Amino acid sequence: MNVELIEKARVRVPSVPVLVNLVSKRVRQLNMGERPLVKPLSADEDKSDIALREIGEGLLISEIDFGAIARAEQAHSRWSD
Repeated sequence: MNVELIEKARVRVPSVPVLVNLVSKRVRQLNMGERPLVKPLSADEDKSDIALREIGEGLLISEIDFGAIARAEQAHSRWSD
């Protein structure tokens, strides 16, 4: 992975766990044959670099469902009691 692309993507998605999940999901999609949203720089460009460029250019975004997070935390606190 290209460190410069990672830094550009982190500007758009500052949460490392969210960024990792977003890149992972996008790489799976690309491996399954989805077309990239950016033109590959070469035929053998790494899929993770393509995903990072897509994120860095603002073509992929991540939405956080804060309601789901709150529900999960409530459920976890009930189990911990």
